[in-house]
Amino acid sequence: MHGKDGDGARVIHVAVVDDEALVRSGFELILNAAEDIRVVATAAGADAVETIRSTRPDVVLLDIRMPDVDGLTVLREVRTLPGAPVVAMLTTFDADEYILAALRSGAAGFLLKDTDPDQLAQLVRTLAAGGVVMSPKASRAILGTARPREGRGPAEAPAGGDPVTARVGRLTARERQVLVLVADGLSNADIGARIHLSAGTVKDHVSAILTKLGVGSRVQAALVAQRAGLLDGER
Repeated sequence: MHGKDGDGARVIHVAVVDDEALVRSGFELILNAAEDIRVVATAAGADAVETIRSTRPDVVLLDIRMPDVDGLTVLREVRTLPGAPVVAMLTTFDADEYILAALRSGAAGFLLKDTDPDQLAQLVRTLAAGGVVMSPKASRAILGTARPREGRGPAEAPAGGDPVTARVGRLTARERQVLVLVADGLSNADIGARIHLSAGTVKDHVSAILTKLGVGSRVQAALVAQRAGLLDGER
């Protein structure tokens, strides 16, 4: 749950987990400059889970690669906590083989550590609102390896076709519209406001989209949307 400042305004509580002190302090400095965001904890990998359990942040920015503990292990433990926070993975690599594993383990997105400081606060707001955050460079680099889960969604495309594109083709026009907005990082409430639907109706559309695409998260659905060309006007 968001905290509140002295004026009663909602404040997003953030924890930053990284093995490098310079990265932790840099993110803390940038995010604390925003009036509606407060970094309530920073930690190296070994102390991450206990720190998150005790401070109960809304959003965790978690290094995917740390020498003392695997970021994926921390992610999985954090996702089991009561009232688990939203977790986005931090990486220095445009293409990190751990990213897909992190998405399947419940990460809400990923961003590069060299993300523009001016964008960082807005990305945290997007995460706190239930939206998707993807570094454009990193997402494009892993699109070729992203595959829907087996056993969920329609059958594969005929030989020679793209099964991902085939799955997108089974979406209704409204579902495609919702998928594009999901990929843009909007929460259900924001999507509803944009296209004049209730949040509950949007939630139903998102559920149908995940089933038809055969994926398990909004981030994976957004990756499929990118791969199918929905985000650049190709389809």
